[in-house]
Amino acid sequence: MNISAFFKSIADADTAPIVICDTDHIIIYMNPSAVDRYAKMGGAGLLGKSLLDCHSGESNDRIKAVVRWFEESSENNRVFTFHNDIENKDVYMIALRSESGELIGYYEKHEYRTPETAEPYKNIR
Repeated sequence: MNISAFFKSIADADTAPIVICDTDHIIIYMNPSAVDRYAKMGGAGLLGKSLLDCHSGESNDRIKAVVRWFEESSENNRVFTFHNDIENKDVYMIALRSESGELIGYYEKHEYRTPETAEPYKNIR
């Protein structure tokens, strides 16, 4: 069994954009939602490029500060970055760690606050 295929499948099925970066800020993975969301900025063409090239100087300073904070302790794993009123979502930076606790990267997590309006299990028979 290839456990990494399960994790990729989870990320690919998520409707929120997921962009995973290594500790050098290089984009190493984008789920389909992220590719679509960032299409005007290059979409899948952003893979292998620096996330820092996609942000302003002030944002880059904050991203770098968060990564330094992640590196300070294996307990530092999640930080709230902002609330987007238009999409009613909170956005976080999340540390990614090896089994030994070493920081290996990070990603931005979107948590939508708008309640679901679909009927539960509507299309399941």
